[in-house]
Amino acid sequence: MMEKRTLVRVKDVMKTDFGTIDGIATVAEALTQMKTLKTAVLIVNKRHEDDEYGMLTSGDIARHVLAKDRAPDRVNVYEIMSKPVISVHPDMDIRYCSRLFANYNLVRAPVLENNKVVGMVSPNSLVLDGLYKTFQ
Repeated sequence: MMEKRTLVRVKDVMKTDFGTIDGIATVAEALTQMKTLKTAVLIVNKRHEDDEYGMLTSGDIARHVLAKDRAPDRVNVYEIMSKPVISVHPDMDIRYCSRLFANYNLVRAPVLENNKVVGMVSPNSLVLDGLYKTFQ
């Protein structure tokens, strides 16, 4: 008898509360936003329709600002963010999403639907929420 596998999709495990910021904002503003939202990752908004989303992590800030002793109020987000970022679709099977994370060493990925960010997914949510659901 074949065991029926539960298909868990990215939309089932993604976090829908995430922070956004503009690229022209300063790192000091980004830090304030991260502290307020209790997050280590912000999505950087598109500047126009044909632009791509970016991402700023506390790791980027540590590497490019703190380690280089630069002033957070003198560095703009666009100078140190990652862009473009690898994004995933809400209907993607979490097993493929997990493989993507492993292959590209990702910490987070925005979930895009109709060219808009609708959520954020991390390896933790894939394992703790996703894998957990498959054997319930």
